[in-house]
Amino acid sequence: MAPNRLTVLAFVGIVVFGGFNGLAIRFSNGELAPFWGGTLRFGIAAAVLFGIVGLRHVLLPRGAALMGSVLYGLLGFGATFGLVYWGLLQAPAGLGQVILALVPLLTLLFAVVQGLERYRWQSLAGALLALLGIVTIFAERLGSGVPIASMLAIVGAAACMAETNVVVKRFPKCHPAANNAIAMGVGAAVLMTLSLIAGEARAIPTAVVTWTAVGYLSLVGSVGVFSLFLYVISRWTASATSYVMLLMPLVAVAASAVLAHESITPAFLLGGAIVLGGVYVGAFAPAAVRARPEALGPLAAAGYRVATAPPSGAPGPATPGCA
Repeated sequence: MAPNRLTVLAFVGIVVFGGFNGLAIRFSNGELAPFWGGTLRFGIAAAVLFGIVGLRHVLLPRGAALMGSVLYGLLGFGATFGLVYWGLLQAPAGLGQVILALVPLLTLLFAVVQGLERYRWQSLAGALLALLGIVTIFAERLGSGVPIASMLAIVGAAACMAETNVVVKRFPKCHPAANNAIAMGVGAAVLMTLSLIAGEARAIPTAVVTWTAVGYLSLVGSVGVFSLFLYVISRWTASATSYVMLLMPLVAVAASAVLAHESITPAFLLGGAIVLGGVYVGAFAPAAVRARPEALGPLAAAGYRVATAPPSGAPGPATPGCA
């Protein structure tokens, strides 16, 4: 089912505001060690969200909903950003963007295998087309001689992102402020542990540009973006929501051209058009053919449970204690 107008606007908001995160991280990394910068980012965001929870008297999740929030934090913030930061220490950012473009494909696979969504050729075609666009944009920046461990770390991050989309859909819904507060608190704790293990310097920022970057990452890039994320994924499929990962690099490159004076190449224009086409085919275009059980082929033959996704506006399961 097609998303409503508010869901589409929230989706666009994730793409636009999240697209500036990469540039803000670059400015943050100029003074802060990577894991420590992530700790500050999500620690501040969690504190703000817990403040909102307290002021609005929002009930914190418990039971299965609390478990979902903790898993959301471990996978979506701790593991994902820990692996990305570590992988990008030696892997170029362009290669990282190409690998992370696997998230929609992995989300579709995980959602089908775990019985959350039905298989759609259209979703697969859209994800592959968009992946081709990302490769077109960043091919000239891939570089060579990248350690296998660094590439595997980013692949692991993509898998964690994809599974995060599934986890958020599978567990009982609770208030997004409480959900993100717990998840970001867990993520900050994981990143702090990694910072201690890595022996990073944990200095308080002194430069205005660093505080500006950290402030943006914490308030807009975390509180705002991930609140919109929970809003969208509660009203749309996990695989469709994951397409933000393919659109955010377009915003990041455009923002870098304006703020960091980087050039816009013909490859970016061509690749961007391909990405937009893939996202439309996979997430927005009406279904060409209604899926039939006999069309599921190898997945059904292998014994995987393939479920029909609920209507995009249908409410998820509720748990007492989640307001």
